[in-house]
Amino acid sequence: MTVIYSYVTIYAVIKAVYYLLVYLIIVSFIGVVLTLYDKYASKKQKRRIREATLFLFALIGAALPMFITMKLIRHKTLHKSFMLGFPIIAAVHILLLILYFNKF
Repeated sequence: MTVIYSYVTIYAVIKAVYYLLVYLIIVSFIGVVLTLYDKYASKKQKRRIREATLFLFALIGAALPMFITMKLIRHKTLHKSFMLGFPIIAAVHILLLILYFNKF
């Protein structure tokens, strides 16, 4: 019975990791696209993405890819709220993932 239970637990963890990865890929992709569009809009004098929207996507999982994108395209690098906030949010996300997966 213990062997069956352990296989079920392993399967549940693998399934959870799969869904988490799919979620993070989708959210990160959208966050990076929003960042790239905001950079484009700033150069073309078009309607910009609100900073609150960028922070929302950072909070729900896209902080690290958005931060890397901002550094690569040199967008909002003078805003301390982005250059300090996004790495802090990313560090908290990584810490939460480590704490969650250390249970198993």
